[in-house]
Amino acid sequence: MSKNISIPDDVYRKLKREKGDRSFSDLIDDRLEGGGKLADVTGERVLEPETYERLKTDIRSLSDGTVERLDDETR
Repeated sequence: MSKNISIPDDVYRKLKREKGDRSFSDLIDDRLEGGGKLADVTGERVLEPETYERLKTDIRSLSDGTVERLDDETR
């Protein structure tokens, strides 16, 4: 059985470059079976640690605000 997944164009280009003459499924399976992570193929972790931490903090505070607004609207 096969499943479709949706990925951004930039991730597609990275996977395509990495796969060579293999299928995308073979590439992903090889990476995961070899103890790797999908992030090793898709290019995640491209941010400097300081930038990552700052963004994570910003996203967390934005998410908290959203939850609070949703709570206010349901009361």
